[in-house]
Amino acid sequence: MQRALVTGANGFIGAHIVRALLEEGIETRALVRPDADLRSLHGLEIEIVHGDFTDPAGIDAALDGIDALFHVAARYDLARSAARQVMAVNVAGTRTVMQAVLRRQVDRVVHTSSVATIGPPPPGAIADETQHADPRRAPGPYERSKILSERLVLQLAQHEGLPAVAVLPTAPIGPLDLKPTPTGRLIRDAATGSLPAVVASAGLNIVHVADVARGHLLAARAGRIGERFILGHAEGNLALAQIAARAAAAGGAPPPARAIPAWLAMAAALLDETSAPLLRRTPRATIAGVRLAKHRQWFNPAKAINDLSLPQTPLQKAFADAVEDIRRPQGRIR
Repeated sequence: MQRALVTGANGFIGAHIVRALLEEGIETRALVRPDADLRSLHGLEIEIVHGDFTDPAGIDAALDGIDALFHVAARYDLARSAARQVMAVNVAGTRTVMQAVLRRQVDRVVHTSSVATIGPPPPGAIADETQHADPRRAPGPYERSKILSERLVLQLAQHEGLPAVAVLPTAPIGPLDLKPTPTGRLIRDAATGSLPAVVASAGLNIVHVADVARGHLLAARAGRIGERFILGHAEGNLALAQIAARAAAAGGAPPPARAIPAWLAMAAALLDETSAPLLRRTPRATIAGVRLAKHRQWFNPAKAINDLSLPQTPLQKAFADAVEDIRRPQGRIR
């Protein structure tokens, strides 16, 4: 791997992949939207290409001279009102990218999928790569789009010779979560003492974002074509209350005092999604998000740990790094 292209390079995971590539001396090209916030890439010696990966000509030009593609870009929006745009970007856009890869004969592709594509495990088990989610039962349009886009990539790998592997990050935390992600917002609110309550039934697998980035590079080198790898932490399966408590401790704040039932969170999400368009704002709580929270999103990353040697940064450092970044003055990027 000598020259790599990263789509969505200015995003949370993408910016860390760029840094991991540069650390290994790999020439890196970043494909970003013309209006993208580039603070996370400030000062890095990379080639920045402005374009849209849903445009065949644009992605074809961006792939010129590239031997490894990290397709990280996606539209992350859990709101029902964004369904059409989410499907257009995440499914149709991914098809456009992979067709360009086949034309250009790129050596290796790493597709950033999601643990939303993992189906429910057998009773008493923790979910792993052997379970596949049914798109007809997806909690919302975003999850459905990720299931369909991953399925597309793996089918092309099986039938068309696409040299691709899929990686499925769990819930990464750490520096450069500028937007922030929903997990990053949870960490921020808990660390600053502004999180009033958590959903009692919810849980996530927490992992340091630097490990997720490194997992992408390891998958490019050692991942078997056509396979999928969960990028998570072996000790990262935590209830939402535990996550909030650890973030609060790292920030010196008291933990949330209440845990609310999922039905109450669903009522709030329904109200928020209904009122958001009228108020011309993005809903803070979504129905799809609450549906996910009804079940603990816990996963077994043993395959990536064993087959790829996925790093396992201690969770204490992951929380500390995330909270330290929150405290940094806005706009300052290390």
